[in-house]
Amino acid sequence: MNSPLLGHFASQLDDLKQQGNLRQFTANTQQDRCITIHHKKMLNLASNDYLGLASDIQLREQFFDETPNAQRWMSSSSSRLLTGNFPEYEQLEDSLSQAFHGRAALLFNSGYHMNIGILPALADSKTLILADKLIHASMIDGIRLSTAKYVRYRHNDLAHLAQLLQKYHQDEAFERIIVVTESIFSMDGDETDLAELVRIKKQFSKVMLYVDEAHAIGVRGEQGLGCAEQYGVIDDIDLLVGTFGKAMASIGGYLICHSIIRDYLINSMRPLIFSTAQPPICMAWTDFIFKKVLSLKAERQHLHMISQTLQQAVIVKGFDCPSTSHIVPVIIGESGKTVEKAQALQDAGFYIMPVRPPTVPQHSSRLRISLTAQITQTDLNQLTPLL
Repeated sequence: MNSPLLGHFASQLDDLKQQGNLRQFTANTQQDRCITIHHKKMLNLASNDYLGLASDIQLREQFFDETPNAQRWMSSSSSRLLTGNFPEYEQLEDSLSQAFHGRAALLFNSGYHMNIGILPALADSKTLILADKLIHASMIDGIRLSTAKYVRYRHNDLAHLAQLLQKYHQDEAFERIIVVTESIFSMDGDETDLAELVRIKKQFSKVMLYVDEAHAIGVRGEQGLGCAEQYGVIDDIDLLVGTFGKAMASIGGYLICHSIIRDYLINSMRPLIFSTAQPPICMAWTDFIFKKVLSLKAERQHLHMISQTLQQAVIVKGFDCPSTSHIVPVIIGESGKTVEKAQALQDAGFYIMPVRPPTVPQHSSRLRISLTAQITQTDLNQLTPLL
């Protein structure tokens, strides 16, 4: 029998179950392009391994062949400000800095750490944050942890953003305005027009841009440096952030910024100061992968091609498809129906996950198809009739 203290939580879980929104961990094993759950092998269309590097055994073998045992530090045992600043950290930051036009780079334990740490450190009560309505939960949490006033603008509506900037720019209560958005959005797979965003920013002297490239790093731009590279605005985004846990086949987050901002965060960002640094071997692996990613142009082109094919197929089937990227949603609406459809596709050998509230707004539950460079046109030809 549950105690009264647990009864509240048990009833909340029951409610989630009734709504079709109860989440649970699923044990799985993965090999190459496939995932096996309950002894059923399926094509993995739910992974963020956009370039197929995380599942590439030969890459791992090469990395360990080139990394002597003495360098395989499995723990940093400290924060970077104490004894955790191993050479591997400085090497990766140097690689990032060189690629991103000589700008300063700073590393974080995760994308979540990054987003809940930077904004509270930089945004005080004299700061206004203008945030896209559909930014990731980690950025919303970062905004809430800050003492800044914040206003959300309509999703991807840069005209609305410009209106808000006109309204607030003259307000003497604010010394700076930080615009917070993503380059590729994780649920709709649509994009911010970064060139237009930068053009608007340049009209207002108080404005800084904070752009999260979590789903673009590795897959966009000539060298895979993200949408900022693709649209030629690397030097115009004050706070350019991204993660290594998706196309980069590793773990952690990074910031590209001015060296003054980097130094300021080292002295003020709580998740950075008070966390044990990531294991040095993870930094070495990320550096190894980053250097590989710079030349994977063919993989990026293939991913772009199959993404366009699937977007068009989803539209032909009569679904809304806002995507312009490798993240292709099939928006169904009702949670129960979405779960049923996902199960039917899994039964047919395609591992596609249903995404439900609170991850997405109410009544916009969807199948989220996450394409990788390992997916072929033949795979899509088999999938699309089943949608």
